[in-house]
Amino acid sequence: MAVAAAAAAGPVFWRRLLGLLPGRPGLAALLGRLSDRLGRNRDRQRRRSPWLLLAPLLSPAVPQVTSPPCCLCPEGVHRFQWIRNLVPEFGVSSSHVRVLSSPAEFFELMKVDCLESTLEKSLQAKFPSNLKVSILLDFTRGSRGRKNSRTMLLPLLRRFPEQVRVSLFHTPHLRGLLRLLIPERFNETIGLQHIKVYLFDNSVILSGANLSDSYFTNRQDRYVFLQDCAEIADFFTELVDAVGDVSLQLQGDDTVQVVDGMVHPYKGDRAEYCKAANKRVMDVINSARTRQQMLHAQTFHSNSLLTQEDAAAAGDRRPAPDTWIYPLIQMKPFEIQIDEIVTETLLTEAERGAKVYLTTGYFNLTQAYMDLVLGTRAEYQILL
Repeated sequence: MAVAAAAAAGPVFWRRLLGLLPGRPGLAALLGRLSDRLGRNRDRQRRRSPWLLLAPLLSPAVPQVTSPPCCLCPEGVHRFQWIRNLVPEFGVSSSHVRVLSSPAEFFELMKVDCLESTLEKSLQAKFPSNLKVSILLDFTRGSRGRKNSRTMLLPLLRRFPEQVRVSLFHTPHLRGLLRLLIPERFNETIGLQHIKVYLFDNSVILSGANLSDSYFTNRQDRYVFLQDCAEIADFFTELVDAVGDVSLQLQGDDTVQVVDGMVHPYKGDRAEYCKAANKRVMDVINSARTRQQMLHAQTFHSNSLLTQEDAAAAGDRRPAPDTWIYPLIQMKPFEIQIDEIVTETLLTEAERGAKVYLTTGYFNLTQAYMDLVLGTRAEYQILL
């Protein structure tokens, strides 16, 4: 009902606006043509196109599995094995995966306020500490307003310059005159670094939440806590370091500078910068993918596999993996579209009788995804 009312209100708004412009016939004509075009677009969207039935045929092909599924792999893995040709595949025990249920639980687990005291203790230790803190933020969002993430982190950076690194990712698309003219908040629509991952030693929190009061008190989001998962922690550490290397580095005097040898994201050549950034990030993805494929082969395909009892006797008490995690990366300015490829493939492969559960924080399904959802015969449940 609300959608229909909003659509109907459109022509009324334009007619009133045109009535206010009796002395501007040229502008009135332009607004009239724009109104007609918007009306035609609404009518076109109301009619479901028969081309939607061909959506599964028009979408990208499923990436081919390099080797046939093996009967030694656990049941249920075969269906998604093709994804590990694109990203690393991490096998963990479900006992190490915990879904947090509330903002308060998220806050208790994070305990962000103890960071400074932990760094202070590391300085007072008798032996040199290897404690490092790496923070990756978006440049435009982290610099918004007078009081922002940069100003909040500057005291920490000044006090512990050898242990704290603050990287500010700046999209290569925001440059030149565009960068000078677009005001704060609006410039964030050009592109953002939006990774929401929090790492502590061998534990990882994957979330959609920012570190702000509302997300710690009354704003519910998604939080998955992966406890004692060293391989996943190592991967995300390397990924954050890679994106940090192609970002601007915050200095103690609130200036920024690039890493030695790196192209500047908005002052340097855009194509050269994107090529260098692609290589830096893809090197992390591909090296982790190779490591995990070797680990997979050793775990499930080796002739000299230890039994669970032998492994426990040898001191390895980690439970057998029954959950598989595939970190999907999307950095379109760098021509990295793995998340897009995998999502479109999963939607394309959804057959009659299948149930697909989609969750999205902002309900911003692209037209391509909507066409695939409408063109398949699976049952969809969307949580937003």
